[in-house]
This record gives sequence, structure tokens and C-alpha cells, in this order.
Amino acid sequence: MDEMVLIADDDRDIVRFVEVNLRLEGYEVITAHDGQDALVKALEVQPNLILLDVMMPLMDGFEVCTKLRDDGRSAHIPVIMLTAKSLSADKVLGLTAGADDYIIKPFDPMELIARVKTTLRRASEMRSLSPLTGLPGNNRIEHEISHRMELGMPVAVAYADLDNFKSYNDRYGFLRGDEVISLFAQVLRRAALESAGPEGFVGHIGGDDFVALVPPEAAERFATRLIADFDARIPSLYDPEDAVVGAIEIADRQGQMRRFPIVSVSLGIASSARRSFTDHRELVATATELKSVAKRDPRSSYALDRRTDAF
Repeated sequence: MDEMVLIADDDRDIVRFVEVNLRLEGYEVITAHDGQDALVKALEVQPNLILLDVMMPLMDGFEVCTKLRDDGRSAHIPVIMLTAKSLSADKVLGLTAGADDYIIKPFDPMELIARVKTTLRRASEMRSLSPLTGLPGNNRIEHEISHRMELGMPVAVAYADLDNFKSYNDRYGFLRGDEVISLFAQVLRRAALESAGPEGFVGHIGGDDFVALVPPEAAERFATRLIADFDARIPSLYDPEDAVVGAIEIADRQGQMRRFPIVSVSLGIASSARRSFTDHRELVATATELKSVAKRDPRSSYALDRRTDAF
């Protein structure tokens, strides 16, 4: 375990007590004994977690936490407040300052370790999610595909993206473009759930690129539901006059007016059911290749790999 915890408390006995327990669990530990030192070390070292006492000299824990949240270098670092007071007002102040959790002194070492592990796990999960869609990102997608293949589970990888999305952004702006991405994420989740149940998985690579994992036998059902649902809902995100004609007109770089159809979906689907892949990256590469095939159709479409291994 290479996670680092900063302990900030002016009571040196408490610092030693917490440090010993955390090191026994495999955490690296750095310490500070006043608020100013805690802030400096947090910004310099960038720990994975900060245990922050409320009552400290030079700067109290509430002020330190507020400054951490206001600085882009440390805004993401989870903070657990340590307080000798059980008054609800102190808890509220800590949470208002941006703390993720609080522990009341004296605390049991088992409780401390449990809170540390829970807060670190939650922070890790949040870092792996797309802030726009709430979907897992690249690391989790890669892990999910490789994990299923290691277990010998047949899996279909659907690589999806949006066509004519740039023209939509150019016409309406990125804020409305984010609405399209959010809609696409909702439709993907619903299609995966309805076609594959708990075995369905959807991740957000970034921008308008997404990956879905479903059992191979559910792949075409997933694709047809996704396309039908998205095509039915996307016109509602256009201005009425554009939705009626099914297109938008914008000027290109040469100032010439060009006509772009309504945003559509392209899906490339590769499956490990009938072909052997030695690496999950080969499966993803095949899905990517098939997505390019689907893009040849100006409408929403999918391309499914129907090849089998030759024996």
C-alpha cells in the first residue's frame, strides 16, 4: 500500500498513537503540529488523506480545511476532522468547511482505521468517475474487461460515440452539448440494464466516447434498444425549427454554410464468444475498428463482429 496520510494535531501523544496504528496498516504517514504547518505540507506533499484536528495553534482545523478546498492543488484531498467536542455545531462547521467525515475523541483505533479506509475508497471511486455522467472512467473500464476475460466469461464490448456532435456544439455551445452527453449516458445505462440486467456495464472514456459491456447474446438487443431510444429523444435537445427539418446549418472555416444532420450513434461491437482474444486490448481494438465501419452509415447504426476462429 503506497497511500499517504497527513496527521495534523498539536497533541503529540495523539499523533504518535494515530501514526503507529496507520503504519501497522501499511500507510505512509507524515505529521504536522499546527494549522500552518499542516496547510504547507498538504500542498507540498499532496497526501491521499488528511486527519485534521479542530483545535490547533496558528490556524484552526476549520480554516485549514477551507483553505484546502479553495486551492486547486488540494481541493480533491479527502479530510477527516478530529474533534474533542461532540457538539453538533462543530460537526456542521467541519462539514461546511469541506470535511468528508469527522471522528470524536477519544476514538477507538479500529474505528479510526475503518473511517480512513472507507474515506479513501470513496475518494478513489469518485476519482474514477466522469464528473459529467457519473460513469466509470478508463481505469475501471479496462479493469472490468480484463477481469471478465480472466474469469473466462464471454463478453461483448460495444464502443459507442456520437456523429455530428461537433456541429451541435458549434451551433448551440458546449453547455447544451453537455446535455447531449448526459442524455447519451442515460440511454446507454437504460439499454444495458434492460438488455443485460446486472451483467451490463457502461463506462465513459471521455467526450462523446463510451464503452458498454454486455453478454454476447444480448449485444444486438442492447444496440437496437440504444439506437431506438436515442434517436427518439435527441430531437428534443434541438431548437424546434432545427428539429423539424432534421438538420442544422453552420458556417465552416471558409465561411461556407454547411448542413449537418441530427446527432446520431455509431456502435462497434466485438465479442469473445466466438473468437479468442489473448488480451483485452485486442478486444477493444476490434470494437474500435468496427465502430469505424458503422460510421459509414449516415444514420445511427452498429457493426457487429461475426467472424469466428478458424479451426
